[in-house]
Amino acid sequence: MTNDHPLDQLIRKLPKAELHLHIEGSLEPEMMFALAERNEIVLPYASVEAVRAAYNFTDLQSFLDLYYAGAGVLQTEQDFFDLTWAYLKRAQADHIVHTEIFFDPQTHTARGVEFLTVLEGIRRALALAEKQFGITSKLIMCFLRHLSEEDGFATLQDAMPYLDRIDGVGLDSGERGNPPEKFARLFARCAELGLPAVAHAGEEGPADYIWQALDLLHSRRIDHGVRCTEDPALVARLAREQIPLTVCPLSNLKLCVVNDLAEHNLRELLAAGLCAMVNSDDPAYFGGYLNDNFIACRDKLALTAQDIVQLARNSISASWLPAEQQAFWLAEISRIARQEGVAA
Repeated sequence: MTNDHPLDQLIRKLPKAELHLHIEGSLEPEMMFALAERNEIVLPYASVEAVRAAYNFTDLQSFLDLYYAGAGVLQTEQDFFDLTWAYLKRAQADHIVHTEIFFDPQTHTARGVEFLTVLEGIRRALALAEKQFGITSKLIMCFLRHLSEEDGFATLQDAMPYLDRIDGVGLDSGERGNPPEKFARLFARCAELGLPAVAHAGEEGPADYIWQALDLLHSRRIDHGVRCTEDPALVARLAREQIPLTVCPLSNLKLCVVNDLAEHNLRELLAAGLCAMVNSDDPAYFGGYLNDNFIACRDKLALTAQDIVQLARNSISASWLPAEQQAFWLAEISRIARQEGVAA
């Protein structure tokens, strides 16, 4: 895809927040091989090309199988630092000024990696990115929904000494057969501890899972949420309450949520007044980081300059940045929009 479309300069210039990014999903094949060599792990692939060839997913589960296998190369604090730092350098290149990163401790503690090893590596990279690049961040601990609620409680117990370094909790992994209600008690306990919640819902799961995430988990954002349009009452609520949807277009294409990006309902969500935005989800596996997602949507969905500016604004408004920092970046978006001749 070429980058010489007139709107691509606008995409690159606008400050953006990324709110739906699984740090384990930014593990590029080259790094996977490098870490496997460092940690003396034999991968079931002969080359980087062989790994990329395996990225032909039929649904969410086929991706998760490879995702969890790839995460096995992450062993040490330095591994988690290197992984996070590589993403943050790409974030700087995409003019991401704030990121709220998901991490999956259960993926690692189940392999014998200490919770603190994971946390320290990620946090060290986030601190360096703020110092060197000015990128602010939040860290969201996700529970794997294909595991039991009891397993989630055990992970929360592991996290208890470090809650001052964890900004919220999320729910991810395979939706099918794992409704949000399965984790109602766990999320109630997280709320008691002062941990705000987000949850994946309405990607492969039905619109009802979005209702559950809102009413049972008290999720402040819905990660994905694209199936909300199956329920007009839900769309009306999302618009009325301005509940953010962290939409991941290339992910939806790669995992066959849509068969063609031109069929994606992102513009429909915006037209309905929803606080939707663009994110990259697991960019190493889905063929694009944040600006790649913007450019692909600009191309296939005929996004207008106003759409692009609104998506950037929504990302800032939906973030957990303090109000004064949100105001600063929203003003910067308006300044750049005017500079580029986009009506505010």
